[in-house]
Amino acid sequence: MSTGQWTMIIGGAIGLALAVFGARMLITGRAPDATARAFRSVREAGCYHTLVDGALVLVVVGTNFPGTAAALVMTLLAIAMVGLAVVRFRPRGRRSAG
Repeated sequence: MSTGQWTMIIGGAIGLALAVFGARMLITGRAPDATARAFRSVREAGCYHTLVDGALVLVVVGTNFPGTAAALVMTLLAIAMVGLAVVRFRPRGRRSAG
């Protein structure tokens, strides 16, 4: 197995783990303190992590289909997911009361 293949496997595993982390935040409504401070709400944190890391998984899976329409569709979907996450759910910190 080449270095590139190992890199993709590790990247996919990390992306999947973080996407599950985001989904868990959405389901439970709780987030670690550092994550909760970086976002305005736990919902935004969960959506951001689920979208960005789900996109990472799509890119990794798409690389297994080089030169096919499936790879193109997965890449475009991943770009759209990251764009939505960055525009709508980006980390900004909580609004101050003052």
